[in-house]
Amino acid sequence: MIKLAKILLFSLSLILVACSGNNDQSSEGKQSEQSSKKVRWKMASTFPGSLTQLGTMGIRFQDQILKVSGKNIQIKFFEPGALVPALEVFDAVSSGSVDAGWSTPGYWAGKVPALPLFAAVPFGPSASEYMAWIYYGGGKELFEKIYEKHNIKGIFCGVIAPEASGWFRKEIKSLEDMKGMKMRFFGLGAKVMEKIGVSTQLIAGGDIFPALELGTIDATEFSMPAVDLNLGFYQVAKHYYFPGWHQQSTLFELMINMDKWNNLSVTQQAQIESVCGDNMRHGVAEGEAIQIEALVSLKDKGVKIHKWNEEILDTLKKAWLEVVKEESDKNEDFKEAWNSLETFRENYKTWKSLGYLDN
Repeated sequence: MIKLAKILLFSLSLILVACSGNNDQSSEGKQSEQSSKKVRWKMASTFPGSLTQLGTMGIRFQDQILKVSGKNIQIKFFEPGALVPALEVFDAVSSGSVDAGWSTPGYWAGKVPALPLFAAVPFGPSASEYMAWIYYGGGKELFEKIYEKHNIKGIFCGVIAPEASGWFRKEIKSLEDMKGMKMRFFGLGAKVMEKIGVSTQLIAGGDIFPALELGTIDATEFSMPAVDLNLGFYQVAKHYYFPGWHQQSTLFELMINMDKWNNLSVTQQAQIESVCGDNMRHGVAEGEAIQIEALVSLKDKGVKIHKWNEEILDTLKKAWLEVVKEESDKNEDFKEAWNSLETFRENYKTWKSLGYLDN
């Protein structure tokens, strides 16, 4: 009897081991099956694919994710207007009528007041400091929480160097010279310009030159020298101002419909986030490198390059702090994000003063 019992126990243990192995294989098979599901998405862009950095980083993401995933993930870049108008990408991704979008959070100020803080901050951080706050100071978590309310998975997917401050037909000697002007301006900086008497409009990149040429606007800012050069603003306005106090660095995003994101495997999600991380590295490195030649070319075309004096910058900064208070009072998400960024920057000052040269 004892011998029979031992045999039965041994047989039972073999059955349990076999069942366990089948469960493991079933679990592995399920994950493998999910990972092998091919993704074929359409990505609407707010920037033309030919536009230096702003658009080409979106094209680069499309190409890199295809390589990294072994052609398992195809996220096809579509030009502005091909699927939806440029400034309707947010709603299209949120509703799921478009799978994904390539943009910058600063375009969505009218829908979500806090999002521009995750795009470009007047008198804000350099790219390295910005990224430190995003990845290690709570910025990423706040960004994702805000987007989740709109059924969107937001992923930081590019960052560029400082922008220029603007193109003007005549030299600007004081802020009084700008009062009454109509100017294309982006993000939170537009609210600052409104404070000093400038009427601002947010115009998509491809529409700026015609508006400037026809006189619909008197002046414009858009991006960095290498980008502005290609858009030809110098043909209409010859006075080019620095520094870009409103955009010391600018972040770009990949927006994905949340239902589509949740349907991906863990591996596929990691591949997308990894390619976006690589795009961040690419964006800042390329952005710093390509301005040198662009500035030489602009000077050759007769562009006069100016720098704002300290008095003008101080006045703009005071106006910015007024904007911060107003926006914080109106919107809790803005207040939370601003307080997080400002606290991080205040603590960062110690390291910045010790670790970096002033020049």
